[in-house]
Amino acid sequence: MSAPGLFITFEGGEGAGKTTQINLLAKALTDAGHKVVTTREPGGTIEAEKIRNLLVQRDGGAWSPMAECLLLFAARVMHVKKVIQPALEEGQIVICDRFTDSTRAYQGYGRGMALDKIEEINAATLGGFGPDLTFVFDINPEAGLSRSSRRLAAESLDLKQTEDRFENMDIAFHEKLRQGFLEIAKNEPERCHVIDANGTVEKIAAEIEKTTLGTLK
Repeated sequence: MSAPGLFITFEGGEGAGKTTQINLLAKALTDAGHKVVTTREPGGTIEAEKIRNLLVQRDGGAWSPMAECLLLFAARVMHVKKVIQPALEEGQIVICDRFTDSTRAYQGYGRGMALDKIEEINAATLGGFGPDLTFVFDINPEAGLSRSSRRLAAESLDLKQTEDRFENMDIAFHEKLRQGFLEIAKNEPERCHVIDANGTVEKIAAEIEKTTLGTLK
């Protein structure tokens, strides 16, 4: 492990249901007596949340894949330094909605940035720091986008309704995104666990909790 605690990430395309499962896992672990921190990317700190607004808002700007990658790692450096690493050093469990795998999938597989360039930036900024355990939520892109659209509609009075820059990209982008996440999971089977996001909330939660508790032993 990267530190005394446990660093868990949740990954996947749009509308896969990660947020619900993060909340359920955090509650289960807290009820079991663990100290848990939940956070997200891009975000988690004041600085990183400002960068989030540049990247995910529909009017945030027409960034190139390289520019997006650099902004994401700038946010990630602050996030790791201020939130993730301190919590891990205290022996806490950190659960993060997205991390470097999303950069690999979105900017690399999805938008065509060379993966070796992403790894160079990762090494230069974080020294390759990464999660101990990752859940990759797999769902058909059309189904996921439909779910995401319903969620955004339900939040129509909230600023988050405009966090749809990537949702609005064409279906070919989302297909590449899905294959990217599956390729990442295939390449790191000990860390990554693929979750069928079509299952019931209860079934998925039970699978995630079992895997997490097994890692904690």
